[in-house]
Amino acid sequence: MKRVKLFFVLLLVWVFTTACAHMMGFEKSSPTIHKILKRGELVVGTAGNMPPLNMTDKKGEIIGLEVDMAHYFAAAMGVELNLVKKPFSELLPALEAGEVDMVISGMTITPERNLNVAFAGPYLISGKAFLTKDKFIASVKEASDLNRYDKRFVALEGSTSETLVKDLMPMAQLITTKNYDDAVEMVLQDKVNALVADYQICLVSLLRHPDQDLVSVITPFTYEPLGIALPAGDPHLTNWVNNFLNTLKESGELDELRARWIEDGSWLNELP
Repeated sequence: MKRVKLFFVLLLVWVFTTACAHMMGFEKSSPTIHKILKRGELVVGTAGNMPPLNMTDKKGEIIGLEVDMAHYFAAAMGVELNLVKKPFSELLPALEAGEVDMVISGMTITPERNLNVAFAGPYLISGKAFLTKDKFIASVKEASDLNRYDKRFVALEGSTSETLVKDLMPMAQLITTKNYDDAVEMVLQDKVNALVADYQICLVSLLRHPDQDLVSVITPFTYEPLGIALPAGDPHLTNWVNNFLNTLKESGELDELRARWIEDGSWLNELP
């Protein structure tokens, strides 16, 4: 029943969007929406390696919870979806340069980022955790307990995890990587004591490497509201995305996406 209701909502949004596009009203009210409709394509930036939110499968296709969301946005606009894969640290610069229309890639809404770009959401609440083989690290209650010279941590470049290590563990050694695959590999090879990442990333890593003696502090250390990054100065687009996110929430579709990609790990078989 929820899917039927969502279908009709999508149909109504599409009809409304198409009618307005012919009126060319978006050219003044939202330059981004006008560009998307004129191009016939929604360009979304993603890292493509942040399971279960976005990841690349054996066929080289990008899948995940956020990818499904992006498909809904494109369908509601009546356009095709074009996913642009970039390192996480390059996504916001690409948005500010106009190379992508929005960024959906496990991005925490922070005051610093919000100074330069707009955000819609949040659509998911996350938090930080450690992925490690070290029992001491797995037992700590506060991240600041690990502020020691003999500890080495890895985090995604440009992420709030990198900021957390710098702020709460300045004495520790910090290594950054362009993607999570390299970071997890450093933990597996004992090159670092732990990976600092959103707890969904840590949980998926445990499932992917069940025989590697990995453990994780699943309790998040921080409040991490994940949002959709949008161009600054386009309130109409931000309003549209927020309203459509509410549609996904109220229809129950967003809950179904969370169940599919976070609670059910069957998609792991699709990864390399």
